Amino acid sequence: MTDKQTPPQTGDEPVTYAKRIKSFVIRAGRMTAAQREGYTKHFVDKGLTLDSGMLDYHAIFGNHNPVVLEIGFGMGKSLVEMCQANPHLNYIGIEVHTPGVGKILRDADDFGVQNLRVFKDDAIEVLAQCIPDDSLQCVQLYFPDPWHKARHHKRRIVQLAFVETLRNKIKLGGTYHMATDWENYAEHMMEVMLEAPGYENIAGKNEYHPRPEFRPLTKFEKRGENLGHGVWDLIFKKVGG
Repeated sequence: MTDKQTPPQTGDEPVTYAKRIKSFVIRAGRMTAAQREGYTKHFVDKGLTLDSGMLDYHAIFGNHNPVVLEIGFGMGKSLVEMCQANPHLNYIGIEVHTPGVGKILRDADDFGVQNLRVFKDDAIEVLAQCIPDDSLQCVQLYFPDPWHKARHHKRRIVQLAFVETLRNKIKLGGTYHMATDWENYAEHMMEVMLEAPGYENIAGKNEYHPRPEFRPLTKFEKRGENLGHGVWDLIFKKVGG
């Protein structure tokens, strides 16, 4: 297994439609020169593709450190910060938007981050094709698209089938950590997790978790707090049975 990959095509990205209901829409968007440079120069070293097949973490990272998977890292600032703060952990990030992938790869190079690998793919496909069962220490899902209109709730990524898939990928005792700034989505997350078998709420039944120190506070989140907006964290542990 090697982490030397050919980067997927860049450039303007058309809206993507598929038979499966997706939690994201890829819209046309241009990359900055810095993002394009980061993508084309560093994907070969830190990029992963579906063609990688089931991952051999030791081959990819060169160690046996626990692996954390983040789904939808956006522009990647907080994920790079976590990589820097936790050199004893390996991180895999998944993002469908090319500018964010280019930005995180550029930042990872600028800060000398070595414990990060990145997919520019649909997380559902990555989980099915590339992530071994019972292999992840933690899955992070921070501020996913809330699809706030009721008719779009079916597009929310946090659904029973999805969290059951995640449970298969998480080690016994490992965690699934969600965060959202939409109260209705937080309530939805809690309802789904209460229905999902094999999880235990670390904060207690029906309780939200205080923001943990290890989750960086973003500028967006700080601005929201200053405006009186709430943020809800949910951390569930995989248990036996």
